[in-house]
This record gives sequence, structure tokens and C-alpha cells, in this order.
Amino acid sequence: MVVDEIKAAGGKAVANYDSVENGEKIIQTAIDAFGRIDVLLNNAGILRDVSFKNMKDQDWDLINAVHIRGAFKCARAAWPYFRKQKYGRIINTASAAGLFGSFGQCNYSAAKLAQVGFTETLAKEGAKYNIISNVIAPIAASRMTETVMPPEVLEHLKPEWVVPLVAVLVHPSNTQENGSIFEVGGGHVAKLRWERAKGALLKCDSTLTPGAILKKWSDVNDFSEPEYPDGPADMMSKLEQSQKMGSNDPGESIRFDGKVVLVTGGGAGYVPTPRVRKRRRMS
Repeated sequence: MVVDEIKAAGGKAVANYDSVENGEKIIQTAIDAFGRIDVLLNNAGILRDVSFKNMKDQDWDLINAVHIRGAFKCARAAWPYFRKQKYGRIINTASAAGLFGSFGQCNYSAAKLAQVGFTETLAKEGAKYNIISNVIAPIAASRMTETVMPPEVLEHLKPEWVVPLVAVLVHPSNTQENGSIFEVGGGHVAKLRWERAKGALLKCDSTLTPGAILKKWSDVNDFSEPEYPDGPADMMSKLEQSQKMGSNDPGESIRFDGKVVLVTGGGAGYVPTPRVRKRRRMS
């Protein structure tokens, strides 16, 4: 139907019925039909809404297969063509559920926020090849949203009102917006950005205790002098400043008596040597 609509409007289009998990086949269809690919819109998605306590492995795995693996497979297949022609535009689709969470959608929320990190990294890796990547968090009527929103609301959230922003972001004239996040829907378009609080600085020694952090908790949450970062904090510079400070006020003692704590990855990636393995087998 979509292909017919495009052709009726005077455009050219071909259909492909492969899953996005077979992204290389989808991209190959475009190459076979048109000889190149310039823009990739990763919009495929499904829902498997269920509260976390009732979520099954398949509910989690299926969402991640379509949203995360699907976007990866399509982008990876298109990437060599983009690099060779030194031109490409990618739009990945996040969601308000990914940005802010949504009850009963932890699988969907996790997959959708993954699109943000995915996009920001593609933006950095693709910049020198004129490959521009951005992410949108749209709200629009679709087969997915009709399961969670009433018809009277959906009729005012036409997907046609998302398309103009996408057109702006994928147009050749866009060379500035790269790795950006946009909310769009119902006539509203807004860019989102990370904000970092001023934060607290503590001496890195034995007095850096939970109580010491609590003593400076208001600084940890102080947004009176915010930063708008596009990367991690300069921890080495912070460490140099920290080492010049006096010891911290350790504050109150924070204990966990009677509580069971499970730490995953506590070995921090440690791989035992053969000698250690042998000793363990003998014990």
C-alpha cells in the first residue's frame, strides 16, 4: 500500500518483506533497485507490553531483536555504501518511553533508550564521512499506539506531522544537527539535551565514605550552574582537584547489617591465569 501511494504521488518505490533482523537483504533491495542508498529511517517496531514481574524472556528478547538488532543490522548494511559515497543520513526512532520510562514497558523503554546511545555513537563515527545520524522520539497514530491510546487522541496525532522534521534532518543541507535527540508530535518539535549538575568534589582517600557524599548531597543535585555535555566529565581534571583538597567529613556511618547484596561483574572482567585455574581445581 505504501509503495502504491508513493508511485501514485509520482515517486519511485519497491517493496521488501524481510524482517529488519535481515537488514542486509533490505539494503540490497535498495541497491538492486536504485544503485545507491542515501537515507535510512529505522522505524520498525513492535510492542509486548507487560509488567516487569510478569515479563518472560521472549517478551524481552523479541523487543530487543526488532528495535535494537534490527536498527543495527540495517545501519551496518548501509554503512559501507555511506562511507564510500561520503554521504548518508540516518534517523533512528526512540520513544518517550525510552527517554522517561513507561509503566508496563520496561522492555520497550530499554530498547528505545538504546537508540539514543546507538545514534550518538554513529554520529561520532560517521562525521568525517558526512554521515549524519539523529534520533527522534515521536508520538503519532500507528498500529502500536492504537493499543494504548484512545481514537479521539490519535486522530490529532497524525504521522504526517512527524515527517517534516525528519525531512529537515535528512536533507543534504543539514550538516549541523548530528547526534541530536528530538521530541516530535501534535505540531510540537523540541530538541532535548543532557544536563549535568555542578556536582560535589570530594578528596579521594579513606574519608570518601557514603556519609561524606550525603554531607554534600545538595551539591550533587545543584543545577544552579549546569553544564550541557556531549561527553563524559573530565575525571582526570576532577581527580587532580580532588587530590589538592583536605580530607572529607566522613559524616554518619552507613551500614547494611542484615541485608543481602548481590554484585554482578564484581571481578571487573578479571580472567584468571592458568595457574590460578589449576589451584582452584585442586582446592
